[in-house]
Amino acid sequence: MSYVSKVLQPEETVIGTGRLHWIIYGKAILVLIVGGAILWFEYAQQFDRVVVAVTALLAALVFLFFLVQAWFVQWTTEFAVTDRRIIYKRGFINRHTAEMHMDKVESVKVDQSILGRILGYGTLRVLGTGQGIEDIRRIASPLELRNAITAR
Repeated sequence: MSYVSKVLQPEETVIGTGRLHWIIYGKAILVLIVGGAILWFEYAQQFDRVVVAVTALLAALVFLFFLVQAWFVQWTTEFAVTDRRIIYKRGFINRHTAEMHMDKVESVKVDQSILGRILGYGTLRVLGTGQGIEDIRRIASPLELRNAITAR
């Protein structure tokens, strides 16, 4: 059961949910590409089989580390917009949560780089009276979430 499901009040409904974009797997993808290029080079230059095997093992371990790390961050991060509030949760054991009632929302800012515009991710910043929810980086479809928040 998700955190958002646990904290919903009676009669409260979820309008939209956010998820982290696949770009968080960027380090793992980069290691896979660089590791593959190094292995191809070693194989083309007819390096010793032991050297190629050690390189492949190291590249696979680093790839798996970054892959699992990104998956865990994605798995433990939740963002939801309900008809009453905005709910943000990240972390597993060391959990960080933030909630803001919809009547306290003053503005919602979306920052997107060129790559973010092309691939559809960005940073969402919700500002409220006296405070704000921390920046939510690398979130998929930030404009749709902004619209879900502002269309009340």
